[in-house]
Amino acid sequence: MSGDHTDGEGDPVEYFLQDITYHGRSERTRAAYERVLRQFEAFVADGGSTPESAGQRECLAWVHSLRGEHAPSTVATYATYVHRFYAYMTQAGAFDANPMALVMAEMDESIDTDPERREISVPAMRQFVADVTHPLERAVVLTLLKTGMRVGELCNLDLRDVSLDAPVVGEAYSIPPRPQLDGRPNSLFVASDPARGVVVNGEERSASNKRKRSTVIPIDAELGEALVRWLAIRPNVRSPAEPLFVSTGEDWGERLTPSQVRTVVKRHAEARGWYRSGGGAEENVTPHYFRHFFTTHLRDRTGDRGIVKYLRGDVAADVIDTYTHNWGDRVREVYEANVYTLT
Repeated sequence: MSGDHTDGEGDPVEYFLQDITYHGRSERTRAAYERVLRQFEAFVADGGSTPESAGQRECLAWVHSLRGEHAPSTVATYATYVHRFYAYMTQAGAFDANPMALVMAEMDESIDTDPERREISVPAMRQFVADVTHPLERAVVLTLLKTGMRVGELCNLDLRDVSLDAPVVGEAYSIPPRPQLDGRPNSLFVASDPARGVVVNGEERSASNKRKRSTVIPIDAELGEALVRWLAIRPNVRSPAEPLFVSTGEDWGERLTPSQVRTVVKRHAEARGWYRSGGGAEENVTPHYFRHFFTTHLRDRTGDRGIVKYLRGDVAADVIDTYTHNWGDRVREVYEANVYTLT
């Protein structure tokens, strides 16, 4: 390497992985980068090169080798991982150049942040939900489908983030909701501040929330019933934060992780033929697909992009403040009048 910049005994991939970990990337993201970068490393090694010595042609050959085995969006994603690796190592002074830069510029595929996805109707999704019978899994799936929140945001929910007008909840749990939920029964509070490695409500978090602003989301009768059924059997937990969703498996009582949620969704999606190993975002149904489903169907039903953006938590401060101040008259009424039923 052109400079002494590694902590991994001359292993540039390990150096890069350490740095993205220091920058707060999740274990899942690190694992994804490692898998792709090690595969790339092995490919160029077969030609007698290393990541540092590989040139544009080796990079182009590697991208070509991926075609036919992976969907175009997956090929583009893998190429971007390698491109970011080279860009970072070049900026750090460890490599002299980024041979992936020109390859990325010339690729036919491009990263599509909103790819053409499988179209699933509300009746079809209703049949999917009918097969999810475990109270925890059902509550998790319905929360994702009816709020559009990200999987990390769901896992970071604590009991204090839920306000339910249900006697069984009041009898079983004495934890008061957040002040932001005062006067807003049957609502969820999704905070913007939880981040991986940061202690929130007495517990260090392993996932980050990515919304720009905290959001209050209505809970309709359907989701409320699923949450009450889950809370009625929820195990005693090990965290002082009192997480809303906890494992009922080997990690009994521990906060549910994004990986566990993805496994649940994958299992049910595979059973319906909605998930294939190696399939891309345009084919596979995942927790992130549920966010797409929520956005598409609620936007079409309401015709109000502003409210959908507010519920997703991805709008500017002035817009989100407008809906926050008029929450009861606008957000809840529009949401409850238009949200789809799934049970």
